[in-house]
Amino acid sequence: MNDPITDYPKSIRNKFKELFGQEALIIRSPGRINLIGEHLDYNMGFVLPAAINKAIWLGVQKREDDGIRLHSLDYDDDYLSNIYDINPSGKLWPDYILGVVEQIRKNHSLKHGFNLVFGGDIPPGAGLSSSAALECATAFALNELFGLGYEKMDLVRIGQAAENEFVGVKCGIMDQFASVFGKKEHLIRLDCRSLESIYVPFHTNDIKILLFDTRVKHSLADSAYNQRREQCEKGVKLIQKFHPEVRSLRDASQEMLDTYVKAVDETVYRRCTYIVSEIKRLLNGCKDLEKDDLISFGKRMFETHAGLKDLYEVSCNELDLLVDLVKDNPNVIGARMMGGGFGGCTINLIKAEAANDLIKKVTDAYLSKTGTEMLVYEVEIEEGTGFN
Repeated sequence: MNDPITDYPKSIRNKFKELFGQEALIIRSPGRINLIGEHLDYNMGFVLPAAINKAIWLGVQKREDDGIRLHSLDYDDDYLSNIYDINPSGKLWPDYILGVVEQIRKNHSLKHGFNLVFGGDIPPGAGLSSSAALECATAFALNELFGLGYEKMDLVRIGQAAENEFVGVKCGIMDQFASVFGKKEHLIRLDCRSLESIYVPFHTNDIKILLFDTRVKHSLADSAYNQRREQCEKGVKLIQKFHPEVRSLRDASQEMLDTYVKAVDETVYRRCTYIVSEIKRLLNGCKDLEKDDLISFGKRMFETHAGLKDLYEVSCNELDLLVDLVKDNPNVIGARMMGGGFGGCTINLIKAEAANDLIKKVTDAYLSKTGTEMLVYEVEIEEGTGFN
């Protein structure tokens, strides 16, 4: 790896000129956070993501031939291909780009290849969707470069399909949607069934959004994710015997769970109870934000963590420790685990003036109890994918 890069647009511009002797078209595409609404996407509920100020930057220009030459600034690595021979690279990072090319070629006969240099400051493995940012940056860049006429929603779908079909990760649409449609000082309330969205104001003048990274990822994550999906589907099927109109847990009520699920399968009942309550919690949280009531919203974040820990059972000791270390601190408005679970980050809303002191206390306590040094990322809510 190279030394840390502080100015990605400048470094990419310079590297592009060095490699190709051209001025690059520079695109920025951000990572994302999700404030509340974990595991609701595959239950056709709502999510509440936002684009952040950590991003992928990409420089690109058209070639005269059909070649594709890719360069990763952060890995100092190259990959060569061409627009007619799109296959998995064997080293993953090019696949997020090549998968987008494969999707575009389903609808357009590209005549030229391209040169591309990229890098970014989205921490890998922290659950901030660096892969979606790279896919969306690539889709946006090629749309501009070749005049393909795609709308924003097309770019979102291309990015998701690239990850699902080429990379082989069955992600939902939230990551790409947040990366493309992000808006400064706003969260996006995305309906995962209809894909309708509204912007919810999120004013953070006096608070900081801090991510505390456990630096662990337990091996349970993938198998537990699939198991949770199956358990939610089982809950829906138990209800459908009496209410065929219920298509997902989005349509279910707590009364239905109490009546048709609890006596049959206690574990499925607990999983479904978390989902039904989290959908309600998210919608109420949006009302809090519309009233600029961050205190009430923060309480809901703590409630979400409790539900993920006790009902959905996707937390872990390290995540619980980080929430426990802040939950009684009056300077912490809200905190919870973020992402699929079993590792990764907690997201914390902290009063700005207390942030530095709190970081030190939590970092020291976490190191003392786990022997691992926690990483901290401060993020701000930013605009979505576009020209740099």
